[in-house]
Amino acid sequence: MKLLEVLIEYGTYSLNRPFSYLYDGDKFIQSGMRVLLSFNHRQIVGYVVSVKETNKSKEELEEESGFNISYINDVLDETPLLNDELLLLSDQIADYYLAPKISVLQTMLPPSLTPKLSSLKAPKIAYEQYLRCIDDDEEGLTAKQIEILRLIKSTDKILKKDIKSPSIVKKLLDLEKIEIVYEEKRRLILPNYEQEEFHELTSEQQKVVDEFNSSDDLVYLLEGVTGSGKSEVYLHIAKDILSKNKKVLMLVPEISLTPMMVEYFLRRFGKNIAILHSELTPAEKYDEYRKIANKECQVVIGARSAIFAPIDNLGLIIIDEEHVESYKQDNTPCYHARDVAIMRAKYHHAKVLLGSATPSLESRARADKNIYHYLNLPHRINDYGLPTTKIINLLDYHNIDRDSYIFSLTLRKSIQRVLDNHEQAILLINRRGFSTNVSCRKCGHVFKCPTCHIPLTYHKEDNLLKCHHCGHVELAPETCPECGSPYLMKAGFGTERIEQEIERLFPSARTLRLDSDVARIRKKIPEIIERFANKEADILIGTQMIAKGHNFPDVTLVGIVLADIGLNMPTYRASERVFQLITQAVGRSGRLSKKGEAIIQTYSPNHYAVILGAKQDYSLFYKKEMGMRKLQKYPPYTFLTSLTITGKNEKVVIESIFALVNDLQARLGDDVVILGPIAPYIPYENDSYKRVALLKYTNQKKIKEVLSEVIPILLSKKAINVSVNIDPYDF
Repeated sequence: MKLLEVLIEYGTYSLNRPFSYLYDGDKFIQSGMRVLLSFNHRQIVGYVVSVKETNKSKEELEEESGFNISYINDVLDETPLLNDELLLLSDQIADYYLAPKISVLQTMLPPSLTPKLSSLKAPKIAYEQYLRCIDDDEEGLTAKQIEILRLIKSTDKILKKDIKSPSIVKKLLDLEKIEIVYEEKRRLILPNYEQEEFHELTSEQQKVVDEFNSSDDLVYLLEGVTGSGKSEVYLHIAKDILSKNKKVLMLVPEISLTPMMVEYFLRRFGKNIAILHSELTPAEKYDEYRKIANKECQVVIGARSAIFAPIDNLGLIIIDEEHVESYKQDNTPCYHARDVAIMRAKYHHAKVLLGSATPSLESRARADKNIYHYLNLPHRINDYGLPTTKIINLLDYHNIDRDSYIFSLTLRKSIQRVLDNHEQAILLINRRGFSTNVSCRKCGHVFKCPTCHIPLTYHKEDNLLKCHHCGHVELAPETCPECGSPYLMKAGFGTERIEQEIERLFPSARTLRLDSDVARIRKKIPEIIERFANKEADILIGTQMIAKGHNFPDVTLVGIVLADIGLNMPTYRASERVFQLITQAVGRSGRLSKKGEAIIQTYSPNHYAVILGAKQDYSLFYKKEMGMRKLQKYPPYTFLTSLTITGKNEKVVIESIFALVNDLQARLGDDVVILGPIAPYIPYENDSYKRVALLKYTNQKKIKEVLSEVIPILLSKKAINVSVNIDPYDF
């Protein structure tokens, strides 16, 4: 009989420990495999962390432990799910991010393999059935049977479904004239691109490649202005790594938004590539995961979760647009792909290359301290100039177009210029929908999400009110539920409203819209990007997803309709986000020989993030923002951890968060600065109340030791849950 220690599938801190189970079956079992078991009268999946042979009876073991010990129901795997490196990585992540180990394992594995009950219904391997001739003796066969047998014999193998005579196939199988051969079917079909030679590098690009190849450092930061050719540098460095029989992992912020990067790699490296990201179906994800695990590819391209790809002999990890916040997961385990990349690179003795036109302040600060090796591409390819930029003050009535409250006179004239010259324009606003909120003119009632308690956004296209946080949807109202008034006011505007305004002011203009509403339809994003690249539209309207990673040669105008959205958000990163958005958006204009223009409409024309973003002056912004961070004691001058307590009872949640803060302050004293507790921006979600506190500190080790002691004590007392976010992006 075997005594198992098993992690159960519930990823909460209160259950973050192994539970003992017994197994007396005939199947092979070892640590790293999933088992089916009963827990609290429910059938769930567990992950085995240790297996010990025992000669003791069930009764003896129960008497020793003081607990009832149940038998597992079944063993689900034939081999362990993770190799030694990924097992070690799961421990490192759980330790660094103070995350339940099972939550880390569930994040690392595809749906078909994850330690969850849902994995039992997830897609498995799909097979194609081929027919192959094994006996060509035709004696005793009918003419039709001979015809089919000869057809099968004439090819090495033929798909069974391609032969439209199933009864004859069955007869030939029964006579053992043919056999069925099963081959795994891949459900993700990569595009067929014509192969390209590698482009000749500019002197600046070649200098970066040579410096990278000649150094033995671990992490490199490549800062390159928009249009400087960072992608070509990635490709050449990847080629050098592959020539050494090592493998490459290429991360992009959101793979569905950067089809060009995927195309670049496919054109240079052919089908020797696997794709791994959340937009794949579970079946496609399972196939690609197994393709990587079976060592059938040399390059893996993916978004954040691809950092866990089971790739061996790793030589290089590239993280493009490293500043983008989508690399940080905001639910447990709250890992950052950059930090996990460094963990993996250390194990493989590989290199990490971070690239961006606007590096995160943390990465640039590490480069300044020589923790990261700094590389720079300060000029656009062929010295094409940056676009001319104009900041339009929306507070100045001279700039206002009386016929449009969305477009200034300057932006409207520039749009007309683009249309007259048969060029293209991109219009960006970091807000989707038609109106940002709906309220009653009579009593002032604002329509809010019943789950999150934040204003609902009106979407004219389907006449619905939607919550952009939790996804709640309801029919657009005709009257106020409070006073019955039919006079409802729609305030603000988003991408839908801009699209309608373009249709009104420029009826001949062809438009495309790209925001997360459109993106919900699978494969819609690459379709729209391709249509715009093929000049099937004059104007592309969208949110921040169109501000990065795209190269449209005929775009000569970028209009940022409202640049200061987000400046007043309650986060220390507000200025950095606005600067990055403006810089990235402006960089979409004038990418090749055509002169580009960027127009930035704002109510905050004197804010340094707007001014320096328009100038694409990262160095000055970095200096200015670092001064602000130092003054306010925010990263990179300190470390942060946010603690969130949730529960059904608001009073219990408030009491618990204050008890936690008081305990931490008493234990840590001057080693920590605690902000809060406060109600977060969204204080109520999924039928639970939330309260949050933020810790600022410089001694990571001490803080984590104390948190590891305090959290279990807190959880043992109340019906609450605690979430720990190490290095959070927001408070």
